[in-house]
Amino acid sequence: MITGIKGTRRIRRASAVALTSGALFAAGAFTAAPAQAVTTPSIVAKGGYVMNNATGTTLYTKAADTKRSTGSTTKIMTAKVVLAQSNLNLDAKVTIKKEYSDYVVRNNASQAHLIVGDKVTVRQLLYGLMLPSGCDAAYALADKYGSGATMADRVKSFIGKMNTAAKNLGLKTTSTHFDSFDGIGNGNNYSTPRDLTKIASSAMKNSTFRTIVKTKSYTAKTITKTGSTRTMNPWTNTNGLLSSYSGTIGVKTGSGPEAGYCLVFAATRNGKTVIGTVLSSTSIPNRESDAKKLMNYGFAKLG
Repeated sequence: MITGIKGTRRIRRASAVALTSGALFAAGAFTAAPAQAVTTPSIVAKGGYVMNNATGTTLYTKAADTKRSTGSTTKIMTAKVVLAQSNLNLDAKVTIKKEYSDYVVRNNASQAHLIVGDKVTVRQLLYGLMLPSGCDAAYALADKYGSGATMADRVKSFIGKMNTAAKNLGLKTTSTHFDSFDGIGNGNNYSTPRDLTKIASSAMKNSTFRTIVKTKSYTAKTITKTGSTRTMNPWTNTNGLLSSYSGTIGVKTGSGPEAGYCLVFAATRNGKTVIGTVLSSTSIPNRESDAKKLMNYGFAKLG
């Protein structure tokens, strides 16, 4: 009888050892399995950059430090400089001058179709700047917030503020420089994907900026010369990602003969935000496709 009990105990111990060994083996096999690699995307744009907006950690680069023409993504800095003004009154009114209208016609530039003589608030000008990419709105803001006795002096002063703001972000003039308030440069308006992303990330810290750049459509009501109210045609945001990529929160498109097709983009998913830039893509669909690839990649790397 005693021998039978001992035999039973031996069998039980052997079974326990086998079960434990099997569990350990299974656990070891599970933990040893390699994580699926995230494939680095291929983009059409000549330059690209993505970072974790919370930490500034780089997630993707392609010629990220090569300077290129930036087109209307320049207007991110235009808005940033305006919003950084001390004692800024977003409801202050600006009278639209003929020079602003003449400028966009002369340059065949994108515009907010502001009407000469109308009084438009600074807030409305910012929407006109960032949604339809109005170069007339950019001119009005530069004229309003630059210093000097003449319009030319004020514009020059405002562009100086844009370059000072870039310097204050730690950006070097060899990689970022502005010679215009709207991206219609004079041969010396450039930045890099990395620098533009840093500018946008800084601008996104401002709540007014964040609200504007995620707005799909905005209708301004301005005051005419006679004091009546004019309801403008709605301004539609040129950033197609707002309608086609879940979580998109901005930022700004740009294009031009020299710049190609550019897009500074940002999106938030599961509490994480990626922000980045593509410069010199080949079309509107391609710049959006490039941006989507980079955001997908960024989120995959963040886990």
